[in-house]
Amino acid sequence: MNIPQDTILRIREKFPILDREVYGRRLVYLDNAATSQTPRQVVETVDNMYYHTKANVHRGVHTLSQEATDMQEHTRRRVKEYINARSIEEIVFTRGTTEAINLVASSYGQAFLHDGDEIILTVMEHHADIVPWQLLQNRVKIKINVVPITPDGQLDLDVYRSLFNNRTRLVAFTHVSNVLGTVNPAKEIIAIAHDHGAHALVDGAQGVPHLKVDVQDLDADFYVFSSHKMYGPTGVGVLYGRRELLEKMPPYQGGGEMISHVSFEGTTFAELPFKFEAGTPDFVDIAAFNSAIDFIEETGMDIIAGQEHILLDHTTRRLVDEIPGIRIFGTAPDKSAVISFLLENAHHYDTGMLLDKLGIAVRTGHHCAQPLMTALGIEGTVRASFAVYNTIEEADAFVDALKRVNQILS
Repeated sequence: MNIPQDTILRIREKFPILDREVYGRRLVYLDNAATSQTPRQVVETVDNMYYHTKANVHRGVHTLSQEATDMQEHTRRRVKEYINARSIEEIVFTRGTTEAINLVASSYGQAFLHDGDEIILTVMEHHADIVPWQLLQNRVKIKINVVPITPDGQLDLDVYRSLFNNRTRLVAFTHVSNVLGTVNPAKEIIAIAHDHGAHALVDGAQGVPHLKVDVQDLDADFYVFSSHKMYGPTGVGVLYGRRELLEKMPPYQGGGEMISHVSFEGTTFAELPFKFEAGTPDFVDIAAFNSAIDFIEETGMDIIAGQEHILLDHTTRRLVDEIPGIRIFGTAPDKSAVISFLLENAHHYDTGMLLDKLGIAVRTGHHCAQPLMTALGIEGTVRASFAVYNTIEEADAFVDALKRVNQILS
């Protein structure tokens, strides 16, 4: 796909942070898999809310409260449409992907899992899709089975199929690996789970920012993601849950908003989705999340994905051709725009620190995926991840800086 340079430059103009300098050099921000940057229109929504429409939602009859409520619920409708959920009652706002998974692990676990039941995870999961299930094991004696990966970083679906038995209740897996960039065949994985009578949760934190997601087409039971990886504000996440499952699940937290009636004799709970939204929500940033969706749809997922893949292909080719001994982890076809690597004679932390001195922002460490690092036989990697506002010039600056770092550390 050929994307005109002036198109990307117009997009960049919406992100003032990209004009800043680090150590006297123009910032090259390649840490988008951790958090993407935020366009002006999102920040302006936050400003407008705080200056003109800050009032608690749902419980006020006055104008400001009604306006804030309308803005929050408009975002819920937008999210419903964006992922093609069946109804707004299936869209629950959380603080992020992590809380959404914890909500399912706690509430679904209480409603559906019993001693001796089994669930399936994958070796490439983020800690947010591992630890909540381990915490659940403290309350329910479930068994966790793990799908391994092939040498190029794809899930071994033959092993996956072999892990099912009559006690398998749930499969939880990442749509896109935050380390390898592998785009997992979510629809197929879910279909296999359903064929065995199991439900499926998809960690879409790295999926929704880069792919068009249709939860009905996927037939997902749960799909979770975060605003801050979608050019939006921090502290906002989404749990999509199939309505018939959410209705059977008990509340995750108790407090205001999630109740119908409270007395010391007993409490009845609100209807969906409010049953899972105790307390005052982050209504300001939820409203701003709507502006982030505006940005994505105005830009177009074809432009976003196209630019990311141009950068991925160009950078990967230069790294392989020009840096002897570099090890790239994750070579699956049609992977997402993430490059995790190690230089031959360098620690990942040292590589990242030196790149920072040259104005290049990358992520180093285990990327909250220690079981995957163990499977790869390493402690961590350097990770460069791209977004639509990155340019070929920035990709070249990264490669040239890395060549210099490699010479220093060799």
